[in-house]
Amino acid sequence: MAARLGQLKIWQCSRHFLSLNSLKQLNFNVSNQCGVIRCFVTKLSKEQEENLASGPDLADFIEGDVKTHDKSKLKKLGKERLRLPSWLKREIPIGKNYNTLKSSLRTLNLNTVCEEARCPNIGECWGGGKDGTATATIMLMGDTCTRGCRFCSVKTARAPPALDPAEPVNTAKAIAEWGLDYVVLTSVDRDDMPDGGSAHFAQTVIELKKSDSRILVECLTPDFGGDLSCVERVAMSGLDVYAHNIETVERLTPFVRDARAKYRQSLAVLHHVKKAIPALVTKTSIMLGLGEHDEEVRQTMKGTRVCDSRKV
Repeated sequence: MAARLGQLKIWQCSRHFLSLNSLKQLNFNVSNQCGVIRCFVTKLSKEQEENLASGPDLADFIEGDVKTHDKSKLKKLGKERLRLPSWLKREIPIGKNYNTLKSSLRTLNLNTVCEEARCPNIGECWGGGKDGTATATIMLMGDTCTRGCRFCSVKTARAPPALDPAEPVNTAKAIAEWGLDYVVLTSVDRDDMPDGGSAHFAQTVIELKKSDSRILVECLTPDFGGDLSCVERVAMSGLDVYAHNIETVERLTPFVRDARAKYRQSLAVLHHVKKAIPALVTKTSIMLGLGEHDEEVRQTMKGTRVCDSRKV
């Protein structure tokens, strides 16, 4: 049985199809998706066909004898197959610091954005890097978000599990064990709660400062549905840096963020924090490479400066 793989673009969407040809002697140049007239898919190149023909067949998979083909089939013209460049790969997370930190998180039932967002740099941060100082961003209010932004890997649900009342105290314990001077707290969105979880967030900061007043605390908060009283509650909790990410330029916001997360709403959050506590450091971040134009980036930065956000 010969197989043909190809790609077809319909309605500006890339779709992949598999065309099966049960007659080896039947040689066709294009494949036609079943039920779609005059929409063709290009077949494999000659080189790809040769590689496919020399690889394991169905009988090998049935017999579980696929491994015997690995060494010989991964070579091309006497040379080993091309590998990914070193800068595009990350080592599997291991090490004493990594294991200690992970054990501490699991014992205290805490979540991190490092894990939930599947950050590729988790081994470097948790392992301590060159200076041996392990860092992690604690994610409060569970591991399930009520919003579904397109760029995020965190789980979503309309009604996530209830908050852990011990989380604020457990977070303070974990930070004390790690011996950090600077900690970043973030959270999922909890639109299912009247206050968006702002009281829980604020209480965590209070517990951290109670355990060690020298710890600098940065809070990367949600927009709390635009409820500025919730924003102010967190801002007044004793934190040192209030961060809220605008994520992208205004034009792309509907395509990148959840429909409930609005560009102007995020600007209003940053503006209100500076209005409530003028001396507090505010911070925001945007992602690049989503199709934004240079002028749009400049306009976004100007917009955050109007809110007096000192860090972008």
